[in-house]
Amino acid sequence: MKTRLNCPCGEHIEGTDEDDLIAKTQAHLKEKHPGHEYTPDEILFIAY
Repeated sequence: MKTRLNCPCGEHIEGTDEDDLIAKTQAHLKEKHPGHEYTPDEILFIAY
C-alpha cells in the first residue's frame, strides 16, 4: 500500500492509507496548485 508522496513543490504528503493519501493530495493540489488536478491512479503512480 502506498501512503507517501513528495510533491514537486517540496511538500511531503502522508496518508493513513491510499484513500487518505489521495484525499490529502487532492486537497494540497486545490490549495497550492489551482488548476492542477490528478486522478487517483495518477496520484498512486507517483506515490510510494
